[in-house]
Amino acid sequence: MTAIEFTLPADLEAHEPPEARGLARDRVRLLVGRRSDNSVRHQRFSDLPTLLKPGDVLVVNTSATLPAAVGVAGGGRTVHFSTERPDGTWLVEVRRNTAKATEPYSGGAAGEQYHLLGGATLTLREPYSAGRLWVADVDRAVPAYLTTIGAPIRYPYVRQRWPLSYYQTVFGTTPGSAEMPSAGRPFTAALVARLVSAGVQFAPVLLHTGVASPEAHERPYPERFAVSAHTARVVNQARAAGGRIIAVGTTAVRALESATGPDGVVRAAGGWTELIVTPELGVRAITGLLTGFHEPRASHLDMLAAVAGRPLLDRCYTEAIEHGYLWHEFGDVNLLLP
Repeated sequence: MTAIEFTLPADLEAHEPPEARGLARDRVRLLVGRRSDNSVRHQRFSDLPTLLKPGDVLVVNTSATLPAAVGVAGGGRTVHFSTERPDGTWLVEVRRNTAKATEPYSGGAAGEQYHLLGGATLTLREPYSAGRLWVADVDRAVPAYLTTIGAPIRYPYVRQRWPLSYYQTVFGTTPGSAEMPSAGRPFTAALVARLVSAGVQFAPVLLHTGVASPEAHERPYPERFAVSAHTARVVNQARAAGGRIIAVGTTAVRALESATGPDGVVRAAGGWTELIVTPELGVRAITGLLTGFHEPRASHLDMLAAVAGRPLLDRCYTEAIEHGYLWHEFGDVNLLLP
């Protein structure tokens, strides 16, 4: 698929959480696109219960965000812990400290050691993707170490530090994601209650997401996931009854589709998934998607096109830019319906 090309104006980057802009979490903007007629509507996220139907299912990721950034002793560098691998090593990104946050660092060599704050030692094994991710050994139990020492990953467009609570969703119960599964951020307990009262079902999945990729076709990496027998049953029954299966975030798509067979039936599954959803591959279980806005040429846009189709996706992104929607983890949201 040809990458979606557009220019993201700097003033459309969300520089702080909506709460800092005077908005409740569920009052961010919601751009609704319908594939059936290629239409778009401009709403607020709090309108979601009026946009869904009884019998619809929202597939939500229960992964909670780790404070996955740790400074190197002596300053100058920060390590972003991305993803644990099946053999116990970790994928990490070494970044250069700047006055604002951090920036990519293309240095590093196999065998090089970094002494991290809190006393841990990280050893680079081999490059995983050119100029960015490394396979590394760490002499600590990483999740527990990060909980004690780490800080949330922050990129330069976020102008100040925010507590970890701002990077958690109402669904996050199992720590493990390097970055927030941010499509779930606008949900509140009160909004979930409204949705349940309206007959919408929730189906939990788990996928621990790693650090975001700046490249459209960077080498994918396996991520830990789990889909329970309960979730499989809820989704299969809802689809049989004509309900829509709407993933909350690209992570939920990846988890559920990893548990879906060629026959379209979802079965309990878990482990590590390397699934990359493209228009050519398509989706078998998901019929709609609630997601944030993604950067130009991002690989996630292929997944969105697989769910929504390229014409609707093009229209949504044109409208979002023209109407000043905000990007990134603290930004606005896009609902793509069949």
